Amino acid sequence: MSESIVVLVTCGSEDEALGIARSLVAERLAACVNLVSPIRSIYRWEEKVWDEKEWLLVIKTQKQNFQELEKKVKSLHSYSVP
Repeated sequence: MSESIVVLVTCGSEDEALGIARSLVAERLAACVNLVSPIRSIYRWEEKVWDEKEWLLVIKTQKQNFQELEKKVKSLHSYSVP
């Protein structure tokens, strides 16, 4: 029996979040992806503190799918570090 995991990813736009979510489910890398929006993210990036509106993906998958899922998210995502 496979171990279930939840992966959290933030996106800068709703269109990007929808595209990633649909791709992950279509390719069976995720069983379900919930989009939570908008969220407010406060974070440090390149020595500056940012305060941005983002969309949160709550990705439900199997642990065995994580490496492929990570590769797919990175290939579709606009952030250098999703």
